[in-house]
Amino acid sequence: MEKQVKREGPLLEILLELFQELSAKKLKNYLKKGAILVNNQTITQYNYPVKPYDIIKIQKENKTHHKSPLKILYEDKDFLVVDKPPHLLSIATEKEKEKTAYHKMREFIKNRHYQEKLFVLHRLDQETGGVLVFVKSDLLKRKLQENWNHLILEREYYALVHGVPQDKKDYICYLKEDATYQVSVTQKQKDAKKAITSFQVMKTNGSLSLLKVQIKTGRKNQIRAVLSYLGYPILGDKKYGGKKAERLFLQATCLKLKHPTTSQVYEFKSPLPIAFEQKLNQKRGKE
Repeated sequence: MEKQVKREGPLLEILLELFQELSAKKLKNYLKKGAILVNNQTITQYNYPVKPYDIIKIQKENKTHHKSPLKILYEDKDFLVVDKPPHLLSIATEKEKEKTAYHKMREFIKNRHYQEKLFVLHRLDQETGGVLVFVKSDLLKRKLQENWNHLILEREYYALVHGVPQDKKDYICYLKEDATYQVSVTQKQKDAKKAITSFQVMKTNGSLSLLKVQIKTGRKNQIRAVLSYLGYPILGDKKYGGKKAERLFLQATCLKLKHPTTSQVYEFKSPLPIAFEQKLNQKRGKE
């Protein structure tokens, strides 16, 4: 179901005009679930500005998605995007082969249609939740990975950290992993990997702060190691100095990429879990 925009305006207002056969409640629900596409780009903002000749498409959820072991954020012929829960591995390790996001989703699509294939585009730390993108062809995987810095346009996370940091734009440092798999910031560039991290304080209670984090390099444990080094470890990150909590309070909320063949821009989003706001709203000293 798609229609062309006739005038400028905020997305929800235009949706109500164009799709009068649908209730406001249903349209809001489509927005929330990422089922609204503007020029083939997933949009969830109610006030997103649209203009004449934009194409708005409502992509209703596939019925088979209800059987999926993980919440599917988006799917088409090229991509399968899920909302990975914390505590779940992205891919197999030497010790664990099946309790992974990849294994669960590969089995899901194989049972749906035996000819379907799935490939890992990137990964998230086991304790990190949020947007995890798989692709449906090895060629697409290779094209994206070989041109990662040009085709991956944005990687956004939210982190709940101890303290109140100052905003940083394109903070550059070098990361090195030791024999115990601990990543740390080093002053020596030799055998280390450059990391570029930006973050902005969105809200604070004086004890904990909610940061919007963007990375231009996807190094192992990059956000966790950098924030810890700067003196603001993530809540629940015992490995990097954070206090014990029910989960690591780091969520991958957005990944934006350009298709290497069609140049179409995709924006995959995962909502921030309510636990982040709940923890922030607790009285100081109770976190």
